[in-house]
Amino acid sequence: MTWVAAVARLRARRESGVLVTVATVRGHAPRDAGAKLVVGQTETWGSIGGGNVEAVAIDRAREMLGAAKPEPELIDFALNDKVTNQHGVQCCGGTVSVLLEPLSVVRAVAIFGVGHVGLELARVLSRQDLDLHLIDNRSDMLTEQRLDVLSDAVAQVHVHHTPLLPEEVLAELPPGTHILIMTHDHAEDAALCDAALRTTHLGTIGLIGSAAKWTRFRKRLATEGGHDEATIDRIKTPIGLADITGKEPATIAVSVAADLLRTFESDPT
Repeated sequence: MTWVAAVARLRARRESGVLVTVATVRGHAPRDAGAKLVVGQTETWGSIGGGNVEAVAIDRAREMLGAAKPEPELIDFALNDKVTNQHGVQCCGGTVSVLLEPLSVVRAVAIFGVGHVGLELARVLSRQDLDLHLIDNRSDMLTEQRLDVLSDAVAQVHVHHTPLLPEEVLAELPPGTHILIMTHDHAEDAALCDAALRTTHLGTIGLIGSAAKWTRFRKRLATEGGHDEATIDRIKTPIGLADITGKEPATIAVSVAADLLRTFESDPT
């Protein structure tokens, strides 16, 4: 498996890892500069030449995986028989610098409803390193021409057209996905709230709308859905920053995105 595929696998699994790269080589060494190794919690992919260099890099990478906020590190190795090594002698004769770069778990966000606000929100969030899921039951909201504004996205954008039951997408989303519910149909919003509360692997759940809308939803979730108060309180509404009161779609989108990013900062995991 290539290192690119290995990184993609970790991303899909929502697992952290470390990318190890031979940064510089002087003299003889097992691998040339640019050789890469990907280290996960229990697996590795690729090689930077084996021996002491690779073993030490893997040990240090695993230590980094257990750290709260790991930073990139550069480790220098002298490859000669005069150096006391932790994992045996490498006497190639050269020197090697190895760069270790932490690969953090990529967050996932799902926007249910890609109308005026949903699209503006997607534009803002697409500038972040996210897995961004866009879900709508209206095909005209998901046309290539309409979503062309996301063509330069940093995020990995996943489009889901769900003509019948948008809530079925919830089970397919990655663990910890943050849910934002803002469809064109209050009945659909209510069904999504109920389904999201029943889906145990999700992150936060946000609902756009007024206080009156939430009063109706809360009663329905309790009486028809059978959810207790603590479970219902998982849903945050209104979403966005309270001191930003503008009603233009772009303003709402910035407010909601800022609130979500603040949640990310307060919960690094």
